[in-house]
Amino acid sequence: MNDLSAPTAKSSTHPNRSGNMVEFLLSLKLENLPANLVREARTRLLDGLGCGLYGAVMPWGKIAAKVVYEEESRGAATIYGNREPVAAARAALVNGTATHGIELDDISPGAHVHPGAVVIPAALATAERCGASGARLLLGLIAGYEAMTRAGRGIGEAGWGFHITGVAGPVGAAVASGVVQGLSFDQVMRAIGIACSSSSGIKSFTQGSGGMVKRMHAGRAAESGVLACDLARHGFTAPLAALDGKFGLLDVFGGDKSRPEELDKNLGQNFAIGNVWTKVFPCCGVIHTTAQALHALQVENKLTAGAIKSVRVGTNKRAVALNGALAPKETMAAQYSIPYTAAVALTRDPRDPRHYAGEAFNDASLYDLAKRVELYADTEIEAMYPRYGTRVEVRLNDGRVLDSKLLDAHGTPADPCTEDEAKEKFRCLAEVTNSAASIAEVLSIVERLDTLSSVKPLSDALRSGVHA
Repeated sequence: MNDLSAPTAKSSTHPNRSGNMVEFLLSLKLENLPANLVREARTRLLDGLGCGLYGAVMPWGKIAAKVVYEEESRGAATIYGNREPVAAARAALVNGTATHGIELDDISPGAHVHPGAVVIPAALATAERCGASGARLLLGLIAGYEAMTRAGRGIGEAGWGFHITGVAGPVGAAVASGVVQGLSFDQVMRAIGIACSSSSGIKSFTQGSGGMVKRMHAGRAAESGVLACDLARHGFTAPLAALDGKFGLLDVFGGDKSRPEELDKNLGQNFAIGNVWTKVFPCCGVIHTTAQALHALQVENKLTAGAIKSVRVGTNKRAVALNGALAPKETMAAQYSIPYTAAVALTRDPRDPRHYAGEAFNDASLYDLAKRVELYADTEIEAMYPRYGTRVEVRLNDGRVLDSKLLDAHGTPADPCTEDEAKEKFRCLAEVTNSAASIAEVLSIVERLDTLSSVKPLSDALRSGVHA
């Protein structure tokens, strides 16, 4: 989205690029932004809420909520799928963990981050705590997505062994929380400085037994940003160059491949929140083209597992190294496995999160088919990275060979979901925790959110509609 009518950044006035970025983001006013950008912010909010409500009933969502409720943490912020409010930072922790809990939360292409799972929980919890308007919440989302995406891009490819959502996330959460509550430039810069020391997250979850920890990377990032703003608001100080100075976030995680210029390059053009990938399949983003291409072949040819002799998937070399598990027995590992997802796509509806949990892992036919899937690094697909293209070939027992190439998955900026698709995704996910009346009310409130003087109606609709 090229928002030519959006505000553009002034010439540099700060010694660090991070200062230029923050100054620009704090200058934004919702009424001066293009209507389509505000509409995208509302859609992002719906998408994040849907993912969080579904994730709230997953084991990691329930555990995180249980721990916080055991603390008797009192406050005004909503925990998705629950009625009792808690302190803002703790709500951000739980909701971020839940939102990132089913691999359906959005992605900022090129930055390798999931902004919705971090920025939305931080901004909403802050808005509830301070009684912010709907417009302030949306402005916080726009600013938070921008900051987190730019930080992710600034880290560059050297940081790929880290989970960049957990590394860049605290920065996005701090900016979102700061904008929502109207902190000053100095306070937001201090909050970023605090948040940068909370950045973390390693990709060990890709190796066999992933456990639940990846979900918490988003939750901890959201919590860190809210806490950083709370500390800065009360006078806690931190380095002003913690993001792009010497030994700062970009320097430490990105090294000589970091790109600090990404922090303030072309501010006001192509806002990050307007170029987001709405995920359609509940698996790692690198697998989406494979899932889509194989499922299309399955539907078109009415394939059954017994008819398939072998499958070849051409992808990038990173996916070959990280996404090749043949027999995952837990949700995280399955969502990161190309062979397992290929088997799901060739025999079931790969959009359904239930195929990555519970009884699905008792289905021997899935694993039998997964063992017939071969991965290889395709030269053309590798050259496209960080686009996640795929080349698939399905050999059948009758001698036929079916093949397909897909460069961009549905939901990406190249093939975006419609507003109606985004709303339907929200309805399908939210129904696991909330009543039909509550879901309809949330949809109505979000549609007019920028006109509301308080986010309280949204909080009430989320809490009061929880299934008993």
